[in-house]
Order: sequence, then structure tokens, then C-alpha cells
Amino acid sequence: MRIQMVDLQGQYHKIKPELDAAITEVLETTAFINGPAVDLFAQELASYNKAGHVIPCANGTDALQLAMMALDLKPGDEVIVPTFTYVATAEVIALLGLTPVFVDVYPDTFMLSVEEAEKAITSKTKVIVPVHLYGQCANMEAIMELADRYNLYVIEDTAQAIGAEYTFNDGTLKKAGTIGHIGTTSFFPSKNLGCYGDGGAIFTQEEDLAKKLKMIANHGQKVKYYHDIVGVNSRLDTLQAAILRIKLKHLDTYSTNRNKSAAFYDRELGTVEEVIIPTRANNTTHVFHQYTLKCVGFDREELKAFLHSKGIPTMVYYPVPLHQQKAYSHYTQAADGYPVSEQLCRQVLSLPIHTEQSEEELLFITDSIKEFVQKTVLS
Repeated sequence: MRIQMVDLQGQYHKIKPELDAAITEVLETTAFINGPAVDLFAQELASYNKAGHVIPCANGTDALQLAMMALDLKPGDEVIVPTFTYVATAEVIALLGLTPVFVDVYPDTFMLSVEEAEKAITSKTKVIVPVHLYGQCANMEAIMELADRYNLYVIEDTAQAIGAEYTFNDGTLKKAGTIGHIGTTSFFPSKNLGCYGDGGAIFTQEEDLAKKLKMIANHGQKVKYYHDIVGVNSRLDTLQAAILRIKLKHLDTYSTNRNKSAAFYDRELGTVEEVIIPTRANNTTHVFHQYTLKCVGFDREELKAFLHSKGIPTMVYYPVPLHQQKAYSHYTQAADGYPVSEQLCRQVLSLPIHTEQSEEELLFITDSIKEFVQKTVLS
């Protein structure tokens, strides 16, 4: 069998008639920029996510940049971000002349540590950016309480967790990306809700912020050729919006399928002491953008090579924390360092997980991991 980290071809063929019809409609109308599908997708995603406003844009990195531009941050303002995440989260901070302040994460959920975030707050701190890593939400209730206490903005990076639901202590339910002042997401093809190119979106419940975000994404204009603020050109094209409208209808099914694969992995690998299966936080659902093990009884790279020899792809998200990246190493480091993130970068290994997996494939993967442990660790 051919095993893939994500089977986009299989997913496409399951909904091919719907997708082909949507694409053909755009081609026939030739409304390639700001066509009707863009506004319709924004409305439908807002309804699905229970967001007051959705602003589509060109990609997930732009979404983060637009969010920070909308908050009128000044050069030197500090933005707290986990050091164990993808570079885009810090990249836009640096590009805007802001200062990324890296904090460590929890060893079980891999999410931003609220305690470490509070230690990092100074008079220059303006924003906290929790990253909903691998498919579940960060501890948003505690993060929002912290932000309220210090008068800070919260921008959620929910590129890996669209559709996940967070439960507050009082029973209130909110979707990932709709809890902070602004939420951002990516529609990169391999994401749980992915298009067939680049795409992104921004969520907010605040009408004034929504209006400003739309202006910034459209060259700073409300009326064509009248530019009230400095903006950028960041838009979701109509073809991608049409594709996303179809795939949004299937998103909950995709999440269910991913959870079935995760449950299989849990069942087969949960008793293997040399690997630690993903922790599910009590206050959030998990949509399993990635299924990420911690390799604790052996060298992670040896397992990676062994699985590769059997035709099983794996990925390391992420091999180097942001504070150790050359481009960001000159920013102030935490006095106590980042021991959790540095250890995770040596231990984590993500297995194939997607919407089209068969039990035969999953069993082959788990049996191969058990074979490696038996041969390498237990023999």
C-alpha cells in the first residue's frame, strides 16, 4: 500500500462531482477575484464557527500579519508567543518591527504555558498569541483571564485546530479562533479545511475590528482608490473560496474520521511504554491535524528511519524551537531557558493521519512501531 501523511487525492475523488461543479461555475462566470463565492464562503464559515465576522485573505501568515496591523501596535511592542511552534507565528511579529517574546509550553499538551507567559509580561507587552497546536485548543480561559488582568490583546493561531471546540468552566462552548480578540487560520492544502492553493481567514466578534481588517487586506481602502490607512493586498481568490465552500460541508466528517484514526493509534500504542500518545485536554475537543507521539525510550531518528524503510512517512513538527532559530536567536531569552520545548524537539514524531485511512494501513503502521520497539529497545 502507498501510505501518505495526507491523502488529498483520495479525499478529492470522494467529493469530485461537487468540487468539479463548483470550479466549473467559477470558470464559466470568470469572476476570479472577489467573486460571489468569496462572500458566501465567509458567511458560511462565520455561521459554522459562530464568529461575528470572517475576513478571508491570501494565507495563514497574512492572517496573522493583518491581525497585528489592525491592533495599531508600535515598533518595540512585545508579543508573547510559544517557542514550540511554526515560524510564521513569530515571523510576522519581527516583520512589523515588533518584539517576539518566546515562552515555554506544557509537556503534555505542547501548548503555551500560562504561567511562563505571565512571567514574561512587561510594560511593553501588548499581545499574547496562543497556538492551538496539532488540533486542540490552548487553555483559553486562563489565557483570557491573564490578558484581561494585564490589559492585553489575544490573537489565536488556529491554523491546526479549525472546528475544535473549547468548553469554559461555566459550560460555555466556543469554537477555536472565536475566543480571543482576533482569530486566524490557514487553508493550506494539508490543513483539516484546506483549499487547492494558498488561503487564510481572520475571525473576530468585534465589528470595528472587522471593518479595519477588511480595509487593511484591501490596500487600506473602503472605497476604491481612496486609501484611508496603510494596507496590503491579501485576498482569497474565488476558485479557492468555491472549493472551500464544498469542503466546509464535510469538515465535521473529516474531524470524525481523523478521530477514528487517532482512537486506533491510541488503542494500539497506548500500552507501548517507549512512546507517549497524545494527551487530550479536558476542556477542548481535538480535531487531530497531527497525531504526535513522544519518543521517550529510544532515539526518535532511529524510529523515523525504520518507518521510512517500510514506506511509512513521518514528520517532525518541529525539530528546532524558535528561540534557537538563527533568525530569532538574538531576541531576549528567558532566564530559565525553554527546557520543555527543547526536549520536545528531540522527542516528537507525527504519524500519518488523514480522512481516508483504512484500518489495514493503521495496523501496518502500529505493528511496525511495535516491531521497532521489540527489536531495538526490548531485545
